[in-house]
Amino acid sequence: SSHYLLCCRETSSLTDGSDVSQTPLLWKSEGQSATMTCNQTKNFDYSQMYWYQQLPGQKIKQIVFTAPKTQHTYESGFSEEKFPATKSSYETGSLTVEKLVPGDSGVYFCAVSKHSDAGGLKGCTNTQTMVSQ
Repeated sequence: SSHYLLCCRETSSLTDGSDVSQTPLLWKSEGQSATMTCNQTKNFDYSQMYWYQQLPGQKIKQIVFTAPKTQHTYESGFSEEKFPATKSSYETGSLTVEKLVPGDSGVYFCAVSKHSDAGGLKGCTNTQTMVSQ
C-alpha cells in the first residue's frame, strides 16, 4: 500500500508565524488516519484556529474554523467525518484526516487569530503531505 509522509516546516507567510507550530513529521499508510496538532504561544486572545488544505495545482481552501467551547464550522466540501478537528484549549488544536487516500495529498495549514478579529490571521504553519509509491 502507499505510504504517506507528512512533514512540517514553519513559515512566516502571515505575520509573526514564529508563535505557531505544527506537527513535525508523521508516516501513515493508505486507509489510516493522520492527526496534525497546532500550538500557539502568543496569548489567550488568539484562541481561534483555522485549518486549510491546498491540493496540488489548486488554491488554498478553508476546511474548518475552531474555537474553544464552540461548535466547529466546516466549509462546503469538507465534513467532520473526514476531517475531525479538536480545540480543547486556547493554545492547542488538532486536525485529523481520516481514511487516507492519494487524493488527500497536499499541504495543510494551521492559522490563528484573535477572538475579536476573524480577518486578522496572525500566525501560520503548514504540514505537507506526499505520497510514496
